[in-house]
Amino acid sequence: MTSEPYRPRRSVLYVPASNEKALAKIASLACDAVIIDLEDAVAPGAKAAARERLADILAAPGRRCEMVVRINPLSSEWGADDLLAVARAGSDGILLPKIGTPRDVLEAGDLLDDNFASDSVKLWAMIETPKALLNVGAIAELGRDPASRLNCFVAGTNDLVKATGILATPDRRYLMPWLMQLVLAARAGGLDVIDGVANDFRDLGGFARECMEGAAMGFDGKSLIHPSQIEPANRAFAPAPEALAAARAIRDAFARPENAGKGVIAMDGRMVERLHLAAAEKLLAKAAAIRA
Repeated sequence: MTSEPYRPRRSVLYVPASNEKALAKIASLACDAVIIDLEDAVAPGAKAAARERLADILAAPGRRCEMVVRINPLSSEWGADDLLAVARAGSDGILLPKIGTPRDVLEAGDLLDDNFASDSVKLWAMIETPKALLNVGAIAELGRDPASRLNCFVAGTNDLVKATGILATPDRRYLMPWLMQLVLAARAGGLDVIDGVANDFRDLGGFARECMEGAAMGFDGKSLIHPSQIEPANRAFAPAPEALAAARAIRDAFARPENAGKGVIAMDGRMVERLHLAAAEKLLAKAAAIRA
């Protein structure tokens, strides 16, 4: 499991690698991360040209957010070349689509290890197939081994709906069990986990509700398809003021001399354990990272 400093991923915006207008706006956006998409958003005939422009895209001035590139599947004619080009261009992460087993992640890591001395490029994994969901626990376990490079899960909800034939309802009732399973696996593996997209970017009220739901379910952030969704996602996945106040109170209580070394203390008529202290410190670190 990674011991790196916390990095907020409240808002993760997909940007097609072939969309010049959208790419030019990245530096002005307040999202925590951008996924430059070489897969679904780029036509087959344009994939090679989009890949060749990666270095310029990633080196653009004013870059502030985390930059991840979604490549084509390694099993495709473009995948291996995408992987090596992204790592060479200096991306923060590589998003692997259509994975099904831990072997898919390990093969990508092996290819990077064979060609690059540094292990700074992290792997993200799309969970978007029934096979991936069935194997999600084993895939997540790779997060406990830094050598695997696995750092984050992204829910591919549209693909899951298509592959399974479930009804896509506004409340996502049929997706909910799988989303909760994904969060559980990510936490077991020490991974971040990003909720899937909301397709109607004009319905910001519905989007905000879905973000709040995702935050309550334990997701770290939300996949976005339009810049108008950034602000609601940032707000929903940031710690609430009352939660921060409670976290500070727990931290300060354990810091008092009379509580030194105690595993459990009493606060306002309830018992508070050191596991609550750990959660409080994590929340405060998250808030500090967002401010920074």
